[in-house]
Amino acid sequence: MTLRPFVTCFLTRGLLAAFLAAAAPLSGFAASSKDVAVWLTTADKTSLLAEQPHRLRFAKGSAGAKAIVIDDGTKFQTMDGFGHALTGGTAQLMMKMSPAARTALLKELFGDGPGEIATSYIRVSVGASDMNDHVYTYDDMPAGQTDVDLKNFSLAPDIADVIPVLKEVLAIDPKIKILASPWTAPAWMKDNDDVKGGSLKKENYGAYATYWVKYLQGMKAEGISIDALTPQNEPENPKNTPSMVMTSEEEADFIGNYLGPAVTKAGLTTKIISFDHNCDHPNYPIDILKDSVANKYTDGSGFHLYRGEITAMTTAHDAFPQKNLYFTEQMVVSRKNDPNFAIAKPVAHLIIGAPENWSRNVLLWNLAADPQNGPHTNNGGCPVCSGAITLDGDTVVRNLAYYTAAHASKFVPAGSVRIASNGAPDALPHVAFLTPQKRHVLIVSNTTEQESTFSIRFKGKDATASLPAGAVATYVW
Repeated sequence: MTLRPFVTCFLTRGLLAAFLAAAAPLSGFAASSKDVAVWLTTADKTSLLAEQPHRLRFAKGSAGAKAIVIDDGTKFQTMDGFGHALTGGTAQLMMKMSPAARTALLKELFGDGPGEIATSYIRVSVGASDMNDHVYTYDDMPAGQTDVDLKNFSLAPDIADVIPVLKEVLAIDPKIKILASPWTAPAWMKDNDDVKGGSLKKENYGAYATYWVKYLQGMKAEGISIDALTPQNEPENPKNTPSMVMTSEEEADFIGNYLGPAVTKAGLTTKIISFDHNCDHPNYPIDILKDSVANKYTDGSGFHLYRGEITAMTTAHDAFPQKNLYFTEQMVVSRKNDPNFAIAKPVAHLIIGAPENWSRNVLLWNLAADPQNGPHTNNGGCPVCSGAITLDGDTVVRNLAYYTAAHASKFVPAGSVRIASNGAPDALPHVAFLTPQKRHVLIVSNTTEQESTFSIRFKGKDATASLPAGAVATYVW
């Protein structure tokens, strides 16, 4: 992965006890439409995803200029979920926990009960990512040797950690969606014979498509269904270890003439998502979709936001409105030694910004790292990539990315629909959803340095709300 200037950078210490005490199960929320539950995270960390003691009330009256108007009759895309990348390093750290502690943590992350945040979408790497302690693929060969028939293909490197953790996650939420992305093809398939940089040799496109089918079938045999894949993580970034470059022309050729037909022939239903890189280059996925053969097999496009603007996703949507959009990665960490919990901007940019620009999901980067931001690969891994949680044995610290994603994942399950939310100043970014249970969810971020008072207007009535400077709130009714 690569860095972007707006991402804030320091580890913070979550207050789990306060969160657990405040977190009442939404399944028990049976208030009338006049009651609005408020879940708040503040910059000073006095409130961390905590339900507030007083609910808002809808009433007739004048709301003034600062009104967020909710219109559940105007619907947009259906949401697939919110979550993080469950990297190999994450799984490795989790498998070092005691079984009881790991089970408790996974329940907190993926369950939907009291004190749980209902993570509904995860991303895994196909082979190693840069957040593994070493590089591997599923068909590594000695230098100078090849295996075009893939006789040595094996998921064995994931048997010790990734697959067991995924099985535990699926036992908690069997419907969770999983996106799979590779950082590199096996080195022998590439023009530089290296796991870092280089490109896939055209002569190995067929073998690599078969590699993918074997991976999907192997995971399925383990009881793990891969909902979607991207052919290459960050195809324009050769600097990670591992990494691989793939141009839009090459990816269109690979999807249309090799990967798509191979997945279809195998009877697999895994969706193919193109690009999986930054918002500074929306023409990359647009060019792929302009290729009629690749278009046939491509469900949509995936974006990161280390460069560019989130509105690039709307550019891609407008070019091919019948295709889906996905937000597939962003690192969210806090500035070192900053006393403030800078949650407003990442929520505004990502949790609000991506769905407002047609994304069906939001995936943040690494779910877990150790206190040294490891494990990661050497000479191309990410030494500053702290996790959404920090794991030190059975000790768990909840960081900025944990609360950033949880403000949506806990309240907006898969199958929710984005609905219209209009008005309010630009300094109060917001997004609204209608859940399958017919609850309304509004997420608001106060990106200013002053407390802001506004109203939520719904069906001709208003509920007055105040949001502290730098705070984020989720409103549910």
